[in-house]
Amino acid sequence: MFHVRTMSTDDIDFAVHLTSLVNWNMSRADFEFMMELEPEGCFILLQELERIGLATNVSFGRVGWFGNLLVKEEFRKKGAGSQLVLHSIKYLRSKNVATVALYAYLDVVPLYKKLDFTYDSNYVVLVGKGFSSPPNASMRQAKNEDLQRIIEYDQSCLGSNRRKLLEPIMLDSDNICYVSTDDKRILGYAIAKVYDGMAELGPLVCNQSRDDIAIDLLKTALNRLKGFEVSMFVPNKETKILNALRTFGFEERFQVARMFNGPPINEKCILFAESLERG
Repeated sequence: MFHVRTMSTDDIDFAVHLTSLVNWNMSRADFEFMMELEPEGCFILLQELERIGLATNVSFGRVGWFGNLLVKEEFRKKGAGSQLVLHSIKYLRSKNVATVALYAYLDVVPLYKKLDFTYDSNYVVLVGKGFSSPPNASMRQAKNEDLQRIIEYDQSCLGSNRRKLLEPIMLDSDNICYVSTDDKRILGYAIAKVYDGMAELGPLVCNQSRDDIAIDLLKTALNRLKGFEVSMFVPNKETKILNALRTFGFEERFQVARMFNGPPINEKCILFAESLERG
């Protein structure tokens, strides 16, 4: 039957090809990054010697994110996907993860419920264009010396240390990061990963109930990304922010469900996801 092994660099071409069949638009660099973040947490599913599926995971202390799950079409609904999920949960528990979280496409929510995941909330996937916007004096581009304070602020909001994710993203010169400050305090930050004519805006984290800061961070980042196609993952409950983004011309592509296996994450902030793979 099926068995699971750790993903190696020799599996990356297979992974890229498999994701291309469902138009996930993932590259070698995407999988290389996941394997750098969690070398032992990316898996290949096999039937005998044939590679038939994959899963990726990343751990941040007591919280772990179950990311990509994909199985060849002819092996679906035969227990292959469930085996990858259960193997991933076992791995994350071995890393002392208390809460395994994920973003699920809505059609597979029943699968995850059967595997003891509990529905938390919906996130909206939005796509639009960067545009010109007047500068805001309380927003500034982050500097390398801000890195530690941003990581500490992020941890104070989310309860887990995401240094291994945030540091390489922030230090990549192609990406942009803005912070909102009040005297010496950070009130929020936003990062955009920039590719060829495209960008993914997230994470964005700011103080709870300060949707005004979130909107100003968005406008500042989108001004820098003028002309770029920009995607982002926004909590469905943040209606003021969603309404503002719609006035900026952003459109909903689809929604995903955030789900937890273990205690719910009680973040003390407004949170845009970094990605659907890494939370």
